[in-house]
Amino acid sequence: MGKTLKRIGIALAGLVGLVGLAVLGLAISADTRLNRTYQVQPESVTIPTSDEAIAEGERLASFFCIGCHGEDLAGKDFFDEPSLAVVDSSNLTPGQGGVGSEYDDADWVRAIRHGVGHQGKPLFIMPSNDFYHLSDEDLGQIIAYLKSLPPVDRDSDDFVISIPGRMLLSLGAFGNALPAESIDHSAPRPQAPPAGVTPAYGKYLVKAFGCRTCHGEGLSGGRSPEPGSPLAPNLTPGGNLAYWTESAFIATIRTRESAWMPYESLARMDEAELKAIWLYLSSLPTLETTTR
Repeated sequence: MGKTLKRIGIALAGLVGLVGLAVLGLAISADTRLNRTYQVQPESVTIPTSDEAIAEGERLASFFCIGCHGEDLAGKDFFDEPSLAVVDSSNLTPGQGGVGSEYDDADWVRAIRHGVGHQGKPLFIMPSNDFYHLSDEDLGQIIAYLKSLPPVDRDSDDFVISIPGRMLLSLGAFGNALPAESIDHSAPRPQAPPAGVTPAYGKYLVKAFGCRTCHGEGLSGGRSPEPGSPLAPNLTPGGNLAYWTESAFIATIRTRESAWMPYESLARMDEAELKAIWLYLSSLPTLETTTR
């Protein structure tokens, strides 16, 4: 009996040791990824200075940026779960605690399009894999607006990620939390179609807005990487789209509210943009709804 208990004790001690090594390995892996330095030479983007361009940049930022960075773009609590991580979105203004006074044009391009911050570190949960598709014209106008922001003094809390959070990051539970890792920073720029009520322009908006993050690569349904998120619906003609009209689709975007679906940001798009998205979704192949 004594020998049996001894063997069990040794086995349990070995198991605990293996678990401890696994935890340590996952945490070290996450730290290595979070602290990697990227040397990215961003492409040159013309930053316009006209009032019209800045106004258009403000409109674009209203649906691409405000959802995460707040109405004044001075940052806000983005993810607050101390057992996992505490993340504030950046203050984009030139006020105290903001990056606006530190960033030059190349820094803005590097951060928005490549997911790399001022110090060369990867930005956490910055959707640069989506913004990578923004045209030079749209990106230039957004940056022009960001450079015109009035200063707002707001310090962000330090980014904190716990050991369990590091483990989940290493296991992919936060989705593509460090887009700088997956972006081909030296690839030729993707061509953006001209703005218009066309399926091609709708596809461009769907890519840049990041619809596939929640609705899946085929847009047939999926799940946001945010813990506890529900299944996102099928956006192809195989889902509810088949029973909607263009006007019903746009009305839904304009009036519906959800804790998970960013209707408020989408509703800031103009009529032509929403019609283009409708045309693109309607042109997709009919796919069965993804249920996992």
